[in-house]
Amino acid sequence: MRLGVLGAGQLGRMLALAGLPLGMEFVFLDPQDRPCAAAVGRHLKAAYHDEAALAQLARAADRVTYEFENVPASAVEYLARHLPVYPPPRALCVCQDRVEEKTFLRGTGVPTAEFAPADTRAGLEEAVERVGLPAVVKTRRMGYDGKGQRLVERREDLSGVWEALGGVPVVAEAFVPFRRELSVIAVRGLRGETVCYPVVQNHHEDGILRLSLAPAPELPPGLAAQAQAYARQALEALGYVGVLCLELFEVEGGLLANEMAPRVHNSGHWTVEGAQTSQFANHVRAVGGLPLGDPSPRGCCALVNLIGERPDPASVLRIPGAYWHWYGKEPRPGRKVGHVTVCAPSWESLAERLEALEGCGLRVCGLRALAGRAVGR
Repeated sequence: MRLGVLGAGQLGRMLALAGLPLGMEFVFLDPQDRPCAAAVGRHLKAAYHDEAALAQLARAADRVTYEFENVPASAVEYLARHLPVYPPPRALCVCQDRVEEKTFLRGTGVPTAEFAPADTRAGLEEAVERVGLPAVVKTRRMGYDGKGQRLVERREDLSGVWEALGGVPVVAEAFVPFRRELSVIAVRGLRGETVCYPVVQNHHEDGILRLSLAPAPELPPGLAAQAQAYARQALEALGYVGVLCLELFEVEGGLLANEMAPRVHNSGHWTVEGAQTSQFANHVRAVGGLPLGDPSPRGCCALVNLIGERPDPASVLRIPGAYWHWYGKEPRPGRKVGHVTVCAPSWESLAERLEALEGCGLRVCGLRALAGRAVGR
């Protein structure tokens, strides 16, 4: 099977690394000169809206997927008229618009924070009035790793927010005083079968994911089951095929959905070594119509993102249970250039290995504190 992929970043690279052993071939469409996935498949260099390039991709592939949600919906819809595209175009359209996304989630019975859209500066003031303060104002479309959003704590903080976000349609969301950030990755196959990975706990700094702990420590079984049920509800409502990530807040009394990602997700990178079947393998299995694999964890696991710098891999690999992933990208501030996965048989040993990882020169905000809390230190 030849699988076409819109985007050729690290997610596309890891999809190919999972699919090649299954006998799959990969063709990537990406406008960059030397995207990191080009090392593991054929690269078509063109803009995503280039219809001639899309037609070439459709001829070169049997099925198409995408590695990030900011590809033009028109490109996915064009391809879907010529060959199967998974996840379906509707899923991409819903996830590209934060108002559509929250409206969809609520319609499927998944709770979210209060929200109100705004198309003008005056409308923004009205929207914030409706949801109350503090509020988070986000662009309706685009935005990633903390970009395209502003926290508004007082009415006077609204001054300049509209201009700072580019004068584009926005959504005001009530600020959620969460206990912690969680995510759950679920997969749905062509015949409607679904599997869910364990819920994980995430830690962000400056809007960028720095650390994930899997499974989420001390998460009540009822909340874990509820998170997985919410993800399954979304999969079914969308007629989904592939991997979907649902990001959640744990709050007093339950869970609130934050947003969805219609693709393999950074908080699931731990699954390569830490689960019986990785999210990447299950995505290409689902898209290819193959049986889904076991998502069970192999113990306790942590994902540590490498942001803007390259520590010494040898010092990392000396740590028991540590795995090094480098994406082949030039380091620059704020850029995800790789990740380290650390696996262990218990939370106690994982905490010790994470503390050793900090000694390798990694600057991971809150890593030691999170590791300590995970084992009740």
